[in-house]
Order: sequence, then structure tokens, then C-alpha cells
Amino acid sequence: MAVIIAIIVTLAIAVPASVFATTAYHEKVSAAKVGSAEEQARSIIDEAVKTAETKKREVMLEAKEESIRAKNEIDKEIRERRAEVSKSENRIQQKEENLDKKLDAVEKKEAGLNSREEQIAKDRAEIAKLNEQRLQELERISGLTSEQAKEYLLKTVEEDVKIDAAKLVKESIAQAKDEANKKAKDIVVTAIQKCAADHVAESTISVVQLPSDEMKGRIIGREGRNIRTLETMTGVELIIDDTPEAVVLSAFDPVRREIARIALEKLIIDGRIHPARIEEMVEKARMEVETTIREEGEAATLEVGVHGIHPELIKLLGRMKYRTSYGQNALKHSIEVATLCGLLAAEVGEDVRVAKRAGLLHDIGKAVDHEQEGTHVQLGVELCKKYKEGPVVVNAVASHHGDCEPESLIACLVQAADTISAARPGARRETMDTYTNRIQQLEDITNDFSGVDKSFAIQAGREVRVMVVPEKVSDADMVLLGRDIAKRIEDELQYPGQIKVNVIRESRVTEIAK
Repeated sequence: MAVIIAIIVTLAIAVPASVFATTAYHEKVSAAKVGSAEEQARSIIDEAVKTAETKKREVMLEAKEESIRAKNEIDKEIRERRAEVSKSENRIQQKEENLDKKLDAVEKKEAGLNSREEQIAKDRAEIAKLNEQRLQELERISGLTSEQAKEYLLKTVEEDVKIDAAKLVKESIAQAKDEANKKAKDIVVTAIQKCAADHVAESTISVVQLPSDEMKGRIIGREGRNIRTLETMTGVELIIDDTPEAVVLSAFDPVRREIARIALEKLIIDGRIHPARIEEMVEKARMEVETTIREEGEAATLEVGVHGIHPELIKLLGRMKYRTSYGQNALKHSIEVATLCGLLAAEVGEDVRVAKRAGLLHDIGKAVDHEQEGTHVQLGVELCKKYKEGPVVVNAVASHHGDCEPESLIACLVQAADTISAARPGARRETMDTYTNRIQQLEDITNDFSGVDKSFAIQAGREVRVMVVPEKVSDADMVLLGRDIAKRIEDELQYPGQIKVNVIRESRVTEIAK
């Protein structure tokens, strides 16, 4: 029992002591852990503060650098703008100086004009005085007063007018005699008026433009083999001289010249120039020209409205695109003649289709006269007979130059249309030269008269306008000047019809409102 009590007492004492010890131990351990955690937290906070300060310094440095760069850019832009402003100020200053100089010049000019006007007024007064003295002197010398002299002059002019009236009566009589031909003339004029064709003078040479003068050496080739090959293949002479960036092709046959031109242009574009390539390009150009010839012949028949022509004749028509006569394109001439024949035939009641066919084929011999002997009329007749054209067409071709008598009215119409097309101003070089020379002579005659400022021949030389100096020629003098010019034109020029002389006197006064 005592032992049990002792054990109980011991346990009662030991258990609280043990609990106390254990609690103290745990508290000590917890305090140690808390202290360690607080220390770690402080170190983390210190590290975070250091990192934040470092980043702060870096950000501040970057901000400073960015601000410095921005400042430099702004300074640069400011300097550039200041330079531009300075240049603008210099330009403005220079313009102001130029304006000042111009103003000074204008002021000097105005002063000169004022003095000149004063001098002109004095001169006019002096001229009036001299005119009065001249009239008095003339009256003294002639023994006639101004009224008597005027009456004498009017009587002289009246006699001249009577002579002109007699001429007019004579012309009226001649016009009455020609009244029988008036209908024919109206028909021809109507046909010409309805047919308006372009005329382009052409020549026997073609010019090919080169990209550079270095290309001339490549065209000639080593020891001239390229140019010899091209001339041999085409039958065209190449003229390579000092003309910059150009080669001249010369040949009497326009088809060969066109083939050579196309082949040479293709070779220049291709860049490979040697004998084998030249042969290939010439063959391609020949095929292209043959195609163009056929298409041009077909287009001509469609334009005129003639159908049923043999295909070989159509090809020959196309060849005439490259044929010229006195600089006039043969195909365009044939189309125009066909159109005129159709218009004339419609006016006189003949078959329009046959007339157009005859007009289109009248010069067909020109397509082969470079290759066969004989005139183009003979060759044209043979071709029309070969390809089964009608007798009216054959006779029109044979007689259009008067080699034989026309057997139908259509043949006469072809003659008239051919003459109209060839004689129109500008159609052929000879006609154009004669026309321009007549116009020049007409202007030279009018410019020789005193008081004439300038003159213009208009309406193909049927009218001349004469501008006179108003200070030298009065309104009364204009009448006599016009008559004198007309008489001199009649004496020195040969021209069809009449020439109308218009004398123009114009005065202008210009003032400036300030």
C-alpha cells in the first residue's frame, strides 16, 4: 500500500514536471523556428529591396538615355528646320531684290513711255502742219484746189471702173458659152468633194533607228560578213555612215526594202547577229510581208466594196502598198480612183460596181513593173486578161493613159478619176512643188507694196489677205492698194480661176488701268 502511494505520489510529481519540461522544450523549439523564419523573411525583404533598387536605377538610366536620344533628335530637327527657314528667308530676300529691280525697270520704262508719248504728240502736230504745207504747195504747183484734184481723181477711177465693167461683161459672155459644160463640172466637183483621201509622200529609202552606235559594228560583223549576208539575202543596200544611231536601207523594189527593214529591226531587238540568224530573220520577215500584202489587198477590196477578184490579183493589189509613183502611194491612189469612179458613175447613171472594179485595177501593172518588162499599162492589161476580168475593165486599164481609145463611158470615168487623184494639191511631189511655189510668189508680190505689214495666202491660193500698217495706209489708200495688188497679180502670175484680194487695216489702242 505504501508502495502504491509512493508510486502515485511519484507519478503525480513526475507527470506535471514532464509536461512542463515538454512544453518548455516545444516552446523553445517554436521560438527558435520563429526566429529563423523572421530572419529569413528579413533577408528576403532585404534582397527584394536591393533588386528593386537595382531595377529602379536601370530604369532611370534607360529613361535618361531615351530622353537624351529624344533631345538629340529634336535638336537635329530644329537645326534642319532652322536651315530650311534660313534658305527660305534667303530665297524670299532674293525675290524681293528681283522685284525691286523689276519695279525700278518698270518705272524707268513708264518714264520713257511718257516722254515718247509727248514726242509722238509733237510729231503728230508737226506732221499735220507739214501736210497742210504740202497741200498748199501742191495746189500752187498744179494750179488746182483740193476739190478740183479730188474731182479729177474720181473721174480717173470712174474710167478704170468702166474698164473693169467691160471685162466683167466679157467674162459673163464666156461663162454663158461654157454653160453647156456646167453639169459635167458639177458632177466632177461633187465627186471630189465626197472623196477625201490622205496623201503621204513616200521615198525609195527606209531609215532604221539603232539603240546605240555600237550596234553598227555588230551589223557589219567581222570582215563585213553580216552586212554582206543581209544584202545578199534581201537585195537591199545598207548605208552605214556618220548618221548617229541610224542605218539607211536603199532599194528600188519597195517589197525587198520592207523585208530588209523588218528583218533588221528583229535582229536589233534579238541581239544575236550572225549569218545563220540573219537568214532565219529574213525568212520570217518575208513571210510577214507576204501576210501583210494579202491582208492589205483584201482590206482594199473591202474598203471599196468590190468582190469576186481573183486571189492573185488581190495579192498584187497588196504589193502596191509598197509601190509609189512620184511619191504617191499606189494602193491609196487606186482606192481613191475606185471611190471617185463609183461616185462619178452614180452621177451619170453607169454601173457603180464595174466602175469601182475598173478604178481599183487600173494601175495593177505597177505591182510587177519592177520585175517584168513593159509599161504598167501593158502589164496591167495582160494581168486582167490572165485572171478573166471583163472587157470593160480591160479597156479601162488599157486606155486610162490614152494608149488606146476608150470604148465605154466607164473607161472615160477612170481617166477623169485618175487625173483628179494625181492632180490634187499635195498628192504628188511635182504638183505640191508647183502649188507651194505659186503660194510663195503670191505672198512675195503682196509684201513688195509699201505699207504692207504681212500677207497670207489662204484657201489653196484662191484668196490673199493683206495686213497693212495703219499709220502708213489710210482707209482711202486701201482701195487703191487693193486694185494695184490685183493688177500686179494678173500681170505676173498664172493661176486657175480667180484670186480674191482682201486688204485689212486695223488700229489698236492699249492703256493700263493702275
